[in-house]
Amino acid sequence: MILSWETIKIEDMENLMRLDKLLSDAGYCSKKRAAEFLKNNMVLINGIRTHEPGTKLNVGKDTIGVNGNALKDLEEKVYYLLNKPKGVVSTVADEHNRPTVVSLIPETKRIFPVGRLDENTSGLIILTNDGIFSNRLTHPSFHTPKTYELTIRGFVPKPALQKLRSGVALKDGKTSPAKAETLKKEKGNTVLEMTIKEGRNRQIRRMCGKLNLELLDLKRVVIGDLRDSNLKAGEFRKLSETEINNLKRID
Repeated sequence: MILSWETIKIEDMENLMRLDKLLSDAGYCSKKRAAEFLKNNMVLINGIRTHEPGTKLNVGKDTIGVNGNALKDLEEKVYYLLNKPKGVVSTVADEHNRPTVVSLIPETKRIFPVGRLDENTSGLIILTNDGIFSNRLTHPSFHTPKTYELTIRGFVPKPALQKLRSGVALKDGKTSPAKAETLKKEKGNTVLEMTIKEGRNRQIRRMCGKLNLELLDLKRVVIGDLRDSNLKAGEFRKLSETEINNLKRID
């Protein structure tokens, strides 16, 4: 029996996933091709065949089989930390043939970015083939903190700095409280360090725009407590077991 939202316990939420995403993460097909895959293949959940890509299941408890075999989700998990350069997009593929974060890592397994950095933002991003791990870091309920360095033209008034901390009213609602401190002033510009726990699209850029702060450069420097100042733009490395476990414990 497939678990419904109503029957799922709070402690099971981190394992809940749509079938199309699970098949994609396991390397069978893309999310866009899931419906076609389910039509042409025998996919069983707890012994019952399904054709619905949006079926929600608990990958820690439900049994999933594809064409008579256990789900290939037992594939070895890999975890990379990449220092994304500007001009690279945070997707698996790009219809405009721009370089992607995936193209920078020579991995034979199908990996994908955890969350996104926009094309003009640089800094740390994680890539993996672990869908549950990715969901835990990006789901709003887990409040994963992310720290950025902002270079802003000129002087940042104290009221604007306080607004960044207390919340800025955007079209999709007021932002949650954040940490914002002045790191230094150089060449007539101000460098701020800002930590947020939300993952709204282009959130920091929109906050600065609303406060009439001209953002010259944006770089992510910390994810959770994960940082690496020695990783140059375009370089990557595998995460250590300790780093992975620390990220999994974020709540």
